[in-house]
Amino acid sequence: MADATNPIKQFEIHPIAELTVGGLNLSFTNSSYFMVVSVIMITGLLSLAMSKRALVPGRAQSVAELLYEFVAGMIRSTAGDDGLKFFPFVFTLFAFILMGNMLGMMPFFPAPDFHGFTFTSHLIVTVGLAMTVMTIVVGYGIWKNGFKFLKLFVPSGVPAPLYLIVTPIEIISFLSRPVSLSVRLFANMLAGHILLKVFAGFIVMLGAAGAGWAVVGVLPLFMVVALTALELLVAFLQAYVFAVLTCIYLSDALHPGHH
Repeated sequence: MADATNPIKQFEIHPIAELTVGGLNLSFTNSSYFMVVSVIMITGLLSLAMSKRALVPGRAQSVAELLYEFVAGMIRSTAGDDGLKFFPFVFTLFAFILMGNMLGMMPFFPAPDFHGFTFTSHLIVTVGLAMTVMTIVVGYGIWKNGFKFLKLFVPSGVPAPLYLIVTPIEIISFLSRPVSLSVRLFANMLAGHILLKVFAGFIVMLGAAGAGWAVVGVLPLFMVVALTALELLVAFLQAYVFAVLTCIYLSDALHPGHH
């Protein structure tokens, strides 16, 4: 009963294949498993959808093309046409996060422990994704613009005396980007799944308390259904927010003087 109602247990990482190299733990875990599955499913579904390219697309091809245009439109609206050079990266990032979020909503997904696992609910994963984004932003920004990239911290149109105040604020704001980017995704996925587990635990406990209390258990059941629908929406929204913020940051690397 304790395991069934423990809202934190769903986030535990368990090794599937243990491996230690030079004292460094490189074990293949349930988190690694779901990341690999996400990549395989994204690749497989898109390859299958586009395997029979037709002038009049079928359902699968329509979904793939809609997803393509959705991400391309997101990049154009935030980073301009120049930003389309980053389309493969942004599309991969969006699809990977979205698939990871959705897999976490599948309670009986084929896995070693036969339940969904949301790897985006772990801060170390979201920090890794955020740092990848910021590394590309800074690396490309300096490579393309040289010292002009520093214009990002000196907004145009600001009176010279105010630079002493504005520039430190801009630097702090820039350094906080990976923090906000990673914590936003991690916190939303963590909180939503904990809330779902808590209300599901109420159903289990009320059902075990007897027939009379089982009737009361209908109330948390309705809450679980409503929260599940909300979490599916949040799973998409968080992937979208992460991707659109990535596009905005890439726009700063492309056009630092327009900040």
